[in-house]
Amino acid sequence: MTIQKKTIDQTGITDSNIVPQVSHPPIRLGAWNFYFLAKFLLYWKELIGFHPIENLAFAAILLAPLQSSFWRWIRTILATPVAIALLYHDSWLPKFGRLISEGALLRSFNFHYLIELAGRFISWPVVALLCILWAGNQILGRWIRVGVFVVGALIALTISQEPNNRPLSMAAAPTGINDADIPHSAPVSEVEIDRDSILQDFFSRESKRIVTFTTPAQDAPPFDIIFLHICSLAWDDVLAMGLQDHPLWQKFDISLSRFNSASSYSGPAAIRLLRAPCGQVRHAGLYTPGQEDCYLMPSLEKIGFEPNLVLNHDGHFDDFLNTTQKKGHLPVPPMPLTKLPVTQHSFDGSPIFDDLAVLSQWLDLRQKDPAARVAVFYNTISLHDGNRISGAKASLNSLETYKERLTELLDELDSFTQRLEQSGRRTLLIMVPEHGAAVRGDKIQIAGLREVPSPAITLVPVGFKIIGPGVKRLGANVTVDTPTSFLAISYIIAKMLEISPYAEKGFNASDYINGLPSTSFVSENEDLTVMGMEKRFYLRQGKDEWSEYPASSR
Repeated sequence: MTIQKKTIDQTGITDSNIVPQVSHPPIRLGAWNFYFLAKFLLYWKELIGFHPIENLAFAAILLAPLQSSFWRWIRTILATPVAIALLYHDSWLPKFGRLISEGALLRSFNFHYLIELAGRFISWPVVALLCILWAGNQILGRWIRVGVFVVGALIALTISQEPNNRPLSMAAAPTGINDADIPHSAPVSEVEIDRDSILQDFFSRESKRIVTFTTPAQDAPPFDIIFLHICSLAWDDVLAMGLQDHPLWQKFDISLSRFNSASSYSGPAAIRLLRAPCGQVRHAGLYTPGQEDCYLMPSLEKIGFEPNLVLNHDGHFDDFLNTTQKKGHLPVPPMPLTKLPVTQHSFDGSPIFDDLAVLSQWLDLRQKDPAARVAVFYNTISLHDGNRISGAKASLNSLETYKERLTELLDELDSFTQRLEQSGRRTLLIMVPEHGAAVRGDKIQIAGLREVPSPAITLVPVGFKIIGPGVKRLGANVTVDTPTSFLAISYIIAKMLEISPYAEKGFNASDYINGLPSTSFVSENEDLTVMGMEKRFYLRQGKDEWSEYPASSR
């Protein structure tokens, strides 16, 4: 028989009366505190967006008690890729699916350009702030529960965030909203502004607008039309480089200072110009057939203009040449670029030819062409991000050389206009940039990134210059500061076909802008829309809610 002894302490309590305490796993975020604090900092600096509900749900998973240290370790391993994906989701970067779809294009970037892009993502002041934040978290975490602050902030953000797309009463709406932005089904004083309705109404009205070209009178002096389609040139780039006073700007008879190119990539931008006779279509509509009268070059060809296609590059990147020929209904071969000087190389290593040399060669060929009228589409990528100047400055990155390349391009276009004047050819020269270069970026996009078609990227300088012997200008040059887009280009061309600027009595530039169609600001890419309402701009990605686009730059 075994006798069990019970020990009694001085209080008279036996060890059999002691209730063992259960050890509960700690409920805390631990090292994840810095993850959320870093996000708060980036969000405060407007360098990323923020999805409070998703982040709060992620924090709840991290706070869930687990008894075993092994399972807590497994949770950390599984949570790491989720944290990276959530940070990407909060960022302003393109959706991951778009990166996958554009993988072939990204692989064509050379090593130097990839290094250049990587360097733009690093902001040393922000890195310094993150280091300070990390040190503060390590020190303060010894005395206070940082996790309580993090969870409280997440809950507060979730509660305070209201849907951005709620209807706004007129009292809460931005002041000075353009009538064209408001659906006309109700009086302005009673209407509630819903951005989805505004966008739908915009495209509905645009689908009904068209400009038709009339055949010039038999006795009208024939003239050529040259479209200078310039990649990577917006007003914001001009101002950033301090070139707003370049002499070229003063030589345009008509300038459109608030022209919206509506796209931030070359292919869609080319199609939009080549569909200029009709109102603005949705991005997806650019790749579906439109009515024949909506295509610029076929419409001009019908009234006697022979179409020409000229590039200062081979057009292979992103299938630009094929897109222009097929989707833009310009099925003519480009002018051969033989024995012309190469001044730059693109980010994929392909040659870029000197603009003045290319345009001069076209002019030489035009002098031998018996066609009475020619319409030429000229596309240049001399300002494209990632270009390297040939020769001694090949080591400089594209941002460092942008001002030099822009100055040279403007100088060469100025020289080309002088050569046209010396040639004696009557020419309507129209400068229409594709989109901007985003040389200084903003809080949503790094320099050079054009995924979001912001106003700094799609508000481009457009100008018309009338060239020819005996041109008589009866009035001053005019600048149109109302919002316009491609329909305005077709309108001015149509007016000049109707009232020739080469008539003996001369021309007044203001005659060609009477009744000029205005177009409200709507820019699109594949999955992004930016809509302007006076001095405010709103962004929507896919079917997400609208958010106000930050106006300040980096």
